Amino acid sequence: MAWISLVIAGICEMSGVAMMNQYTQDRKWRSLLLLIIAFGASFVFLSMAMETLPMGTAYAIWTGIGASGGALIGMLFYGESKDWKRILFIAMVLSAAVGLKLVS
Repeated sequence: MAWISLVIAGICEMSGVAMMNQYTQDRKWRSLLLLIIAFGASFVFLSMAMETLPMGTAYAIWTGIGASGGALIGMLFYGESKDWKRILFIAMVLSAAVGLKLVS
C-alpha cells in the first residue's frame, strides 16, 4: 500500500508542477487552487508512504516521479525540447527509481 501511495504522491506532484506552469501563464484562481490541491495531496500521500518506507527511498522516488513527469508534461503539452539526450536522462531517473524499489 505504501508504494501505491508513493506513486499517487508522484502523480500529484506532476499535476502540481503542471498547474504551476499553467498559473504562470494565465494567472487564474482556478489554476492556483488546483496547484494548491495537487501539492497538498502530494504531501499527504508522501507522508502516508513514509510511514512504512524509508525516508530516503520514498523521497528519492517521489522527486524522481515528479521531475521526470514534469519534464514529460512539458514536452507533451508545453512545447519543450524532445531531444534524445533529454529523454535518455529522464529514462535514467526513472530507472534509478525502479532500482530503489527493487532493492528496498
